[in-house]
Amino acid sequence: MTKRTSAKYKIDRRMGENIWGRAKSPVNRREYGPGQHGQRRKGKMSDFGLQLRAKQKLKGYYGDLTEKQFRRIFAEAERLRGDTGEILIGLLERRLDAVVYRAKFVATIFAARQFVNHGHVTVNGKRVNIPSYRVKEGDVVEVREKSKQIAVLLEAVQLAERDVPDYIEADHSKMTATFVRTPGLGDVPYAVHMEPNLVIEYYAQN
Repeated sequence: MTKRTSAKYKIDRRMGENIWGRAKSPVNRREYGPGQHGQRRKGKMSDFGLQLRAKQKLKGYYGDLTEKQFRRIFAEAERLRGDTGEILIGLLERRLDAVVYRAKFVATIFAARQFVNHGHVTVNGKRVNIPSYRVKEGDVVEVREKSKQIAVLLEAVQLAERDVPDYIEADHSKMTATFVRTPGLGDVPYAVHMEPNLVIEYYAQN
């Protein structure tokens, strides 16, 4: 188990929000922050603090990406023509681990990364084990035949806490998911409010 995977519940506590909308999130029981000073009243956050928090929340949501990974994705979004915030969200949602998670093949984004790493999925019939692999519109992601009876897979399909978004067509009888289109911010079913505009402001000043 990686350090990032073992710390997934700490991300919710650090943000003070249930960012994945999970029933087991510690924030559902304790709304204050982690550590011995977590229950102290919070002062008003500075603009920099709000920007940093927005970046950490979005970065954490996709499996607590490293700063190097996230900055590279942001730099690409900035180079492309159009709304940088919308493009950033689209690039994050095109990650293979994000598609596996959205299709409800696994319960968490951390499990999706591990699922892909272990070679359980194919893209257009070819085995891909790189979580950051970027799918294109029309690509078909499928769970390999020998992996279709894995317990975590069968349990995730039954999860009632989230639905498959309309930019992905999932067939759970065949364990396939087609990436129909690249979503914008308003299309993505985040459990909490995401602010990519503040992420842009953060990188503009740092």
